Amino acid sequence: MAEQTSTAAGPRAANRTAVLDVLVRSGPLSRADLIRLTGLSRSTVSAIVRELMDEGLVQECTDDSDTGAGARRHGRPPTLLSITGAPGVLVGADVGHRHVRVAVADLSATPLSERFLSIDVDHEATEVLERTAEMVRECLAEADVSPDRVLGVGLGVPGPIDPRTGAIASPILPGWVGLAPAAELSRRIGLEVHADNDANLGALGELQYGAARGTDDVIYVKVAGGIGAGLILAGRLHRGVTGIAGEIGHVRLKDDGPVCRCGSRGCLETLVAAQNLVGLLQPAYPEPLTVERMLELAHAGDAGVNRILDDAGRAIGRVLADLSNHLNPGAIVVGGDVGRARSLLRGISDSVQRYAQPDTAAALQVTPGELGDRAELMGALALAQGATAAAR
Repeated sequence: MAEQTSTAAGPRAANRTAVLDVLVRSGPLSRADLIRLTGLSRSTVSAIVRELMDEGLVQECTDDSDTGAGARRHGRPPTLLSITGAPGVLVGADVGHRHVRVAVADLSATPLSERFLSIDVDHEATEVLERTAEMVRECLAEADVSPDRVLGVGLGVPGPIDPRTGAIASPILPGWVGLAPAAELSRRIGLEVHADNDANLGALGELQYGAARGTDDVIYVKVAGGIGAGLILAGRLHRGVTGIAGEIGHVRLKDDGPVCRCGSRGCLETLVAAQNLVGLLQPAYPEPLTVERMLELAHAGDAGVNRILDDAGRAIGRVLADLSNHLNPGAIVVGGDVGRARSLLRGISDSVQRYAQPDTAAALQVTPGELGDRAELMGALALAQGATAAAR
């Protein structure tokens, strides 16, 4: 059973999604209609249509009516394109450190039904997978979709997955070590599942549907309960031999720093993960602080909170500057709960500009993600969509 898929992304995937979206919403349509409605070139539409027909997702039909987008005005009826049979659906599941979010979506990744659950993920693998499977079944029922219409299932987890085995080997998720998330969820729902690290799926989501569209070389950094990066190189996810490419949260910054959950000391995550920032701030505030309250205070202009977030951004930016010197990306997209704070984004940008090589810094943009806390879910749907294409 496949655990991961080498998913192509970038402009090609976005164009494919645009064609599917129009066909799902407005089909049957002629090729000329697709060109007009998507704004894509004739050659691009023709190539995508051929690909979708080869995969069995799209079929040709003849319009005998005089109404609709592909209506016949005179002469021979035009050849139209439509989704084959009952439209298939995609399933995406985003498992974070403190939540599970599941969606069933159409082929353009537009959600048809969705569920959200707050739960301690790190230590409760079996319960989390059982609840995730239950949420998948609930979403399918709500969308009135039978399991045989599911074309792909994508799953994101907050830890690295070894692409050679499909298992989690890192102590970052203590309750998940040795477990293969895709195989375990597949056994529970009776469908093939493709799994990846949540930061990788955040990168894929922003690339296909968000801030990184049109950019083939991207670093997506997720700043939340942990710190991780998803790397897009030449339009494809880069995972590394053991699946830990982009684990910037465990770059060692202080030899005598606090012990990290990965087993090392002084990692970036021990300094800037969300709960650690709350811990730094708490002595200065009479009220109990949470991550949500910290972000509210930042948005309201609290000087102390924004100073801490700016410092955190500068630490993250220093690591990203070194990574950018190696990869020379076109964009750094910042996501995650804490990533939406303007002061943190400003600190990252200033640090990258200061420490990256001038030509490297000049070639990239540091930008907030567009998808917010839905980036990983959209990436899971994109993974499911890519797995469907690769399997056909």
